[in-house]
Amino acid sequence: MTAIADFPLKSEVHAFLTGGPKKLLIGGEWTPAASGRTFPTYDPATGNALTEVAHGQAEDVDRAVRAARAAFDDGPWPGMKPNERERLLWRVGDILSERAEEFGQLEALDNGKSAGIASAVDVAWAADVFRYYAGWATKIEGSTVNVSMPFAPGAQFHAYTLREPVGVCGLIVPWNFPLLMASWKLAPALAAGNTVILKPAEQTPLTALLLGEVFQEAGFPPGVVNIISGFGDAGAALSAHDDVDKIAFTGSTEVGKKIVDAAKGNLKKVSLELGGKSPNIVFADADFDAAVEGSLNAWLFNHGQCCVAGTRLFVEDKIFDEFTQAVADAASQVKIGPGLDPATQLGPLVSKEQFDKVTGYLREGLADGARALTGGKRWGETGYFVEPTVFVDVKPEFSIVREEIFGPVVATLPFNAEAGVAAAANDSIYGLAAGIWTRDISKAHRTARQIKAGSVWINQYNGFDTAMPFGGYKQSGWGRELGAAGLDAYTITKSVNVAL
Repeated sequence: MTAIADFPLKSEVHAFLTGGPKKLLIGGEWTPAASGRTFPTYDPATGNALTEVAHGQAEDVDRAVRAARAAFDDGPWPGMKPNERERLLWRVGDILSERAEEFGQLEALDNGKSAGIASAVDVAWAADVFRYYAGWATKIEGSTVNVSMPFAPGAQFHAYTLREPVGVCGLIVPWNFPLLMASWKLAPALAAGNTVILKPAEQTPLTALLLGEVFQEAGFPPGVVNIISGFGDAGAALSAHDDVDKIAFTGSTEVGKKIVDAAKGNLKKVSLELGGKSPNIVFADADFDAAVEGSLNAWLFNHGQCCVAGTRLFVEDKIFDEFTQAVADAASQVKIGPGLDPATQLGPLVSKEQFDKVTGYLREGLADGARALTGGKRWGETGYFVEPTVFVDVKPEFSIVREEIFGPVVATLPFNAEAGVAAAANDSIYGLAAGIWTRDISKAHRTARQIKAGSVWINQYNGFDTAMPFGGYKQSGWGRELGAAGLDAYTITKSVNVAL
C-alpha cells in the first residue's frame, strides 16, 4: 500500500483500513454478507487494494429492507418528534465536522481526490447538508384549504393537507462524490421521517460505511439507516423490491433508465440525477482572467469526474485562439499526484475501468481530427492518472463533444455572438448545468433563459449552495435535490376533508 506508506495517515484511518473486512449495517448491527463473500476496494493512485468489503447481494438487500420497514412501521422512528429528528441530524453534521480530516483521507484513498479538498469541500458541505435539513425537520407542514363543495349546499367542512414520509427509501449513490452524494439523499429522507437503505458505489464504499458508525454514534434507532455495499445486482434488487417505496439514484443516464424499469413492479417513486455534457459559454466581453480560471475549474474540478463539468467550452470567435491557449497553458501547470499529497491539484481517475474509458475517448478524439493544445494521454506509469486535455479543431458530431467522458477533458468550439450560441449549447440529450461569462448582465440573463439546463451559473462555475435546488432537464434526470425542493422527493401529500 504505497500511498499509505508515503504520506502520514491519521491513526483512526489506519485502524479502519486494517481492522478486518468491512461489514454491512443492517438493523443496527454490523454483519457479514449472507454469502460470506467480500471484495477489495482499491487506491486509484497505486492500484493497490486498501481493504476488503462485504459483498452484499439480494438476500442482504431483503434483510435491510425488512429492518427498514420494521423501523418505519413499528419502531420508535414514526413516533419521534420532529425536533428529536432535528437534533439527531444536527449531531451527524457536528460529528462529520469533528472528523473531517479522517473522512477526507479515507475519501482520498478510495476515490483519488485531494484529501485537503475532500475535507474542506466534500466533508464540510456534507456536514452543512445535514444541518440544513435538520432545520427542515420541524418545518414540514401541510395547509388548510377553503373548499367549496358545490354539490353539498349549506354543509360546512374542515379540509387540510398533511405532508407525510414516503416510507422505506433506497438511496443509490455514485463514486465521484461518495460522502457528499450520500448526504444529499440521507439528510432530506431522514428529516422527512423515512427509513433508508444506502447502497454506495462498489468503487468507493468506505466513507459510506464509516458514516454508518457516525449514525450509530449520533443515536439513530436501529433499522433507520441501513448500508449495503455491493455491485449492480444489489442496486437492482433494491430498485425492484416490492417493499421499497422510493428510489433515489445519482449516476449515469444508462443505469437510470434501468432503475426506472426495475421500479415499475410496485410503481415506487423514483428521482434521478443523471449525466451531463454541460456548456460553458465565454463571451468576448468577459473578464478574461476570471473566465480562464473559472473555465479551468469547470472541467477539472474533481478530475473532471463531475456530472456538471463544463466540458463543452464555447468561446466567442474574437478571442477563441487567445482564450483556449490560456486555458491550455493553465491546465499544463496543474500539479498531478496522489490525493494524500498536500500539493496535489489533480488526482487519479477512480478506477482502471474509468481510466480505460477516458483514454479511449482521447484516442478517439485525436483519430477524428481533434488537436490537443495540451495533454492527450496518460500521466506517469503507475495509477490511473490522465493529463488534463484541451481539444480544439473539433466538430459538433465528434464523440468528445456529444458524450459524457467523465475525465479531465474539454472540447472547445468557437461561436459568433451575432449568430447566437444557445442552439449549439442546447444541442445535447443532457441539460444539467451551464456557465456564462460576460460583463453585460442583460446578455447574461437573456442567455440564461435560453439555455435548457437545471442550473445556470453566471461569471462563476460550480456555484452550488445547499439552499439552491439542483437537477436536470431532458435526460439529465427527474426531480430536484437540495433546498426546500429536495424534500418533495421524500414526502407524499394526504388530503383530509371533515364534514362538520
